[in-house]
Amino acid sequence: MDPDVEPAMNDRTCIVTRTSGTVDDMIRFVAGPDGAVVPDLKRNLPGRGCWVKAQRRYIDEAVKRKLFPRGLKSSVIAPDNLGQAVDQMLAKSALGSFGLARKAGVVVTGAAKVDIAIRNGTAALVLHAFEAAEDGVRKLDQARRSVVYAGGPEIPALSLFESSEMDLALGGVNVIHAAVLKGKAAAGFLKRAWLLQHFRDGPTDVADAKAATVAKETETE
Repeated sequence: MDPDVEPAMNDRTCIVTRTSGTVDDMIRFVAGPDGAVVPDLKRNLPGRGCWVKAQRRYIDEAVKRKLFPRGLKSSVIAPDNLGQAVDQMLAKSALGSFGLARKAGVVVTGAAKVDIAIRNGTAALVLHAFEAAEDGVRKLDQARRSVVYAGGPEIPALSLFESSEMDLALGGVNVIHAAVLKGKAAAGFLKRAWLLQHFRDGPTDVADAKAATVAKETETE
């Protein structure tokens, strides 16, 4: 492609890697009224947009290499903490969806209840707070392995939030372990949780396969 030729408005080419992607693995950015780069997570802000792969390392690289002015064809300013700001936005979105999932009755908390949800096959995803003790995580990992050994599904586990963040989202106290149960009511949170995981740690074949499988199974429950 001629670099001087304006790309189509729906062209999703990462300004860092120069590779294309779907809306699910890219983040759109626009120029704000004040000339600052603004993340457009919902992809509905007006004006010219540019795209970056949905991983923090690529956003940090775009800032470092000053790629946003070229991508937006404007003398925009990208703050040094843009990657951190996007992380916080994704985490806030995921936590909000986590709270909605609880209200819908598809979240259980406490090691004992999470263990039961794992063993009876109703858990779609297990969450451990950052502060979770190794012993507690190990016991729930054993439950997850026992399900697989018995021929059941592999239930993924993630650590995305501090206990205080989970407390606030669920209206609970000292939430350390939680399980999100299968069902359409959990689909929104599961999608946001995997996006946040992907953003922080990057893609892996195993994680992406689990995410796709869990999302598909949950949407059909």
